[in-house]
Amino acid sequence: MDDVRVVLELALGLLPEEDLNVLTKAVTIHEFKAGSIICREGELEPVFYIIQEGKVAFTKKMDKGEQFLGLKGRGEFFGELGVIDRAPRAATVHAISDCDLLGIHETTLDTILTRNPSVARAIMRGIIRSVRDTDQITIAELQLKNDELGRTLNNLRTAQAELLRRERMKRDLEIAAQVHQSILPLAFPEVTNFEFAAIARPAREIGGDLYDVISIDADNVGIVMADASGKSVQAAIYMAIVRALFLSQAHAHLSTVEIAHRVHELLLRVSTAEMFVTAFYANLNHRTRQMSYVRGGHDRPVYFHANSGQTSLLDPPGRFLGLLPNLIVEEHWLTFEPGDVLVCYSDGATDAVRTGDGQLYGLERLRDIVTREGHQPAKALASLIVEDIDRFRAGEEQPDDLTLLVTKAL
Repeated sequence: MDDVRVVLELALGLLPEEDLNVLTKAVTIHEFKAGSIICREGELEPVFYIIQEGKVAFTKKMDKGEQFLGLKGRGEFFGELGVIDRAPRAATVHAISDCDLLGIHETTLDTILTRNPSVARAIMRGIIRSVRDTDQITIAELQLKNDELGRTLNNLRTAQAELLRRERMKRDLEIAAQVHQSILPLAFPEVTNFEFAAIARPAREIGGDLYDVISIDADNVGIVMADASGKSVQAAIYMAIVRALFLSQAHAHLSTVEIAHRVHELLLRVSTAEMFVTAFYANLNHRTRQMSYVRGGHDRPVYFHANSGQTSLLDPPGRFLGLLPNLIVEEHWLTFEPGDVLVCYSDGATDAVRTGDGQLYGLERLRDIVTREGHQPAKALASLIVEDIDRFRAGEEQPDDLTLLVTKAL
């Protein structure tokens, strides 16, 4: 059973002990002999597999027979799209060696996804890796065909077409970067009893994070922190849609739960891609200092209590918006005391990697810096957090967009 826990965390990342215990009890172990077929393309099966031991190969039917797609081994997983989308298997999976697989039924996986956004991110990274592997195979085949077609004129035409494509892509990236920058606020509303500060640093030319403080009426503002799946042009455009939806719904004077449901339903209608967004949304009455909030699968905000000098996490249950039906969110409330601070962040903060040992910055280090520096003004605190993350990284490449939104009660 210890090895099961190790493999689960190898595949899905560090999990809360409660979720890890649920998964450990819920998994079923499947044994397959070398040469056997684990799943067949086109079949329906509500099970998500993690490889405990052995190696598997993936093939897909093409016009000229079966195409090899790739290999996976211990700690890797497959079947996630079939379970999330309830779609037929996209490929046939073969046991290359004797294999032990951990099976997780879709109902159990859905529960874990609802409670823990890190699992959703791990699965999305697995999907992205699979797409990249398939792309690499396709690119290799195209290159071989190109070599067979000959040299000179055809090569020149190919080079010219590639140059034009790159120029168009460069222009598209510039436009998308402008779109993303335009949706981030240049300044925050000046309200009674509170101050706000934010920092957004994309991992690439274009980010997929969103923050905003929306002026609703004389007494209320809406606080938004969101992170779109994917990166680049698609994520920037998707996030522009998300911001427009939150803006339109915030002014309808609805509860935070109703707003989350409306944004979710509208995203399901307008988005045809396999995209989703994690979000934290709050309604803050800056005169009474009362705040209601929901968390749609987003990282748990850190709350600094000025009176005690301690931090806590805002963690109402909730699932990401815009992909799966039947949204689950729950509204919670709190009242700010003078000096209290709310720190919302994207996973680029906690997932920062240290040079050398590959250790993550993590939530506990974020809580430590907020505990130490929570007395600082909002702008100073945001800068100190980013500086602490950069010192921890020690030059390692930023893995994901790093975004912070700090709300401080005066």
